[in-house]
Amino acid sequence: MDRIRIVGGQELRGTIPISGAKNAALPLMIASLLTRETLTLGNVPNLADVRMLVRILGHHGVDYSQNGRRAGEDAHASRPIHLSARDIVDITAPYELVSRMRASFWVIAPLLARMGEARVSLPGGCAIGTRPVDLLLMALEKLGAAITIEAGYAHATAPRGLKGAEIDFSKVTVGGTHTAMMAAVLADGHTRLTNAAQEPEVVDLAACLNAMGARIEGAGTATVDIHGVGSLHGAYHNVLPDRIEAGTYAMAAAMAGGDVLLDGARPDDLRAALDVLTRAGASVTETNAGVRIKRNGAGISPVDISTAPHPGFPTDLQAQFMALMTKAKGASRITETIFENRFMHVQELARLGARIRLDGDIATVEGVRSLQGAPVMATDLRASVSLVIAALAAEGETLVNRVYHLDRGFEHLEEKLGRCGAVVERLSSPG
Repeated sequence: MDRIRIVGGQELRGTIPISGAKNAALPLMIASLLTRETLTLGNVPNLADVRMLVRILGHHGVDYSQNGRRAGEDAHASRPIHLSARDIVDITAPYELVSRMRASFWVIAPLLARMGEARVSLPGGCAIGTRPVDLLLMALEKLGAAITIEAGYAHATAPRGLKGAEIDFSKVTVGGTHTAMMAAVLADGHTRLTNAAQEPEVVDLAACLNAMGARIEGAGTATVDIHGVGSLHGAYHNVLPDRIEAGTYAMAAAMAGGDVLLDGARPDDLRAALDVLTRAGASVTETNAGVRIKRNGAGISPVDISTAPHPGFPTDLQAQFMALMTKAKGASRITETIFENRFMHVQELARLGARIRLDGDIATVEGVRSLQGAPVMATDLRASVSLVIAALAAEGETLVNRVYHLDRGFEHLEEKLGRCGAVVERLSSPG
């Protein structure tokens, strides 16, 4: 199993290109099931989760191809992918596939909308909480689907098609909003979503669906209106830049010090995180190319945050921000309101010398003068990269184990940090 070795103490200086957003690419790829024609997606990151979803979609009959590399093109440049679901060959998404990636449960919506039936394994729990699918299934039922749970599978049927409806989410859910939009675009009549998720990835999915012939209005607000159409066609769509990756490298630059341009980052998608970094003492400058993060030798100021749905502070940056606060001059309080069990990185940060006290959904971080390198173990995607951030400022060597978590969500992490002066390398296990 691969590990990442980091020797701390180096400032970061240079440019980090921001990849396409994984959290946008996955629902966009799933949307290919809605049409017989080809959906082409540009700026898709080369990640383990993307490769797994290609396998899952192939199980349903989606043909996949990718453009070849052009002469002189950067080896890390993404290439457009083509997804063609001309014929759906299987309406069942089996446990052995869904269990490997929760987002694959969303195939239930396009399969149901297009084929009138879908049978998808329940994803079960995961390392950072149960994240139930109740609201996703509620949305489909509102649209007229009959749903039964049998032998660990959700079986949804709508032999006469789906019907437009009013869907009010009791809590903000990105997965529920994705699912409802993909189902409603082919429903008969008008659908209105209230208390919908406002994340940029939801806006990106709506833009792609509209390019395919859907009629969606209001994406990015709490109320989304969808006017059903008879069918969708192929389209070309570029995946938006990954705001979580951009926020992660912004935290890394603030932690290690230096001057880093996050090329391609969209500041409006990162407003809450950038505001917090400014309060912590980093210099944040918006440019035509992206976002520039600078921090000189001055210390890091403590800041209290509470995670919240967009446009609030993202839960997917909570662990990274906690790593930054471990070296703040004072105490900070971090409240996690989205996912239970999302403080599992605390014990590993403690191995580096961090002082963190937990009380339910609140973590109190007492800043320390220095961190010490040590072997640590990743527990999930965001927790693993928080250890990388802490290691960049720790004295000596840190070995991050279980880096397959990182490969799920960060493209070319070692290379991107290495180009900016970090001492970081992947150690491949023999065999």
